[in-house]
Amino acid sequence: MSYFAKVPTITDGKGIVDDVIDADQSFIDSGKAGDPTLWWQTSYNTYGNVHYGPDGQPDGGVALRANYAGVGYTLDTTVVQNDVIGVFYAPSPYPSWVLNTQTYLWEAPVAMPNDGQTYYWNEKTQSWIQYN
Repeated sequence: MSYFAKVPTITDGKGIVDDVIDADQSFIDSGKAGDPTLWWQTSYNTYGNVHYGPDGQPDGGVALRANYAGVGYTLDTTVVQNDVIGVFYAPSPYPSWVLNTQTYLWEAPVAMPNDGQTYYWNEKTQSWIQYN
């Protein structure tokens, strides 16, 4: 089985995923799930533009479309990696965060402290606040 994300409309090279299913390529090609050109393969083993093996560790495999797609994710077809068109990335969690175009993950404009404590992002102050 493979996973496929449905992107019904692409405008200026970008579209929003509205469904993700597990299916064989032959099922997608048959048209039983609708127009086959609306379905884009995604890999459950890909996150942050890294391919992970069954043990949850990076295995050196080819990362397919940067991230496993989810409903609401963006497909950007202006990006080509490993001869494959498109990358998937999640919606931005906050307006100030920036998309890292190497990992296709969102990053805060200020790095979270790495001191073993738990923090949450405060968009108003654009800073990390420690949980008490």
